[in-house]
Amino acid sequence: MSSLFLHSPLLLSSRFSKYPPRHQLQPHYFCSYHHCHHGHCHSSLSVSCSFISHHLLCSRRSFIGATTPSNEGAVSVINFEDFMEKDWSFLEFEGTNSEEERNRKTNRIVSAGEIGETSRVLVSIGSEYFVDRLVDTSPCHLLLVVHDSLFLLAGIKEKYDKVKCWQGELIHVPEKWAPFDVAFLYFLPALPFKLDQVLEALAKHCLPGARLVISHPQGREVIEQQRQQYPDVVVSDLPDKLTLQKVAADHSFKMAEFVDEPGFYLAVLKFCEARNSGE
Repeated sequence: MSSLFLHSPLLLSSRFSKYPPRHQLQPHYFCSYHHCHHGHCHSSLSVSCSFISHHLLCSRRSFIGATTPSNEGAVSVINFEDFMEKDWSFLEFEGTNSEEERNRKTNRIVSAGEIGETSRVLVSIGSEYFVDRLVDTSPCHLLLVVHDSLFLLAGIKEKYDKVKCWQGELIHVPEKWAPFDVAFLYFLPALPFKLDQVLEALAKHCLPGARLVISHPQGREVIEQQRQQYPDVVVSDLPDKLTLQKVAADHSFKMAEFVDEPGFYLAVLKFCEARNSGE
């Protein structure tokens, strides 16, 4: 795997004159890197080291130029169409749950992590609503949100500057934020990897006793509907109990809780192996 990190931040500018005054924004800096894996190159953006305007990203169809301050010269033009953003809007819409039910189920998922003020928390493919609840109810030492959607991450970063955001694949999360003692796989069926690959990657980033929470606030039946409507995003199903137990055991996770109801899915795994056990 090779990587290229842009040490000099790029300044994004856009033609803001087409927007009303309240949408006119100052340009912002960001840094990025690319990595290659098995012959395929991926573009990843670390939003933790910068601030990217959610409104700026939403103007993706407009021309976006990249320049640097006058004393640094000019750089290439960037077009955000290259990021090929998928439709993740269904994560925020829960037609089967009332607002009260949504709050209750989300709180149950959050509480399953047993987050403390010193916890280091990872969230994979979380909705913006889930991150809101996490920030509001469970203060922690570090919160890292990993997602495929640059737009969603920009919205989170705009609201919570202290939240770390990383755009890319879960199995390639940089070591610098590890180890974690809580990890949420809020929407496992959107991960383009086998369950074995996911747990293998997480085992390398978890502290002994870490809690891994796999959830879906609407359950297995809704997953099937979402898979039919969004086949490019929802690529797998939720694991059944026996399958999850077997794969978890292969990577030193032990099942602590499992709920598979028509309208709610929750599995809690506990990491049992010390990180230096093989040394």
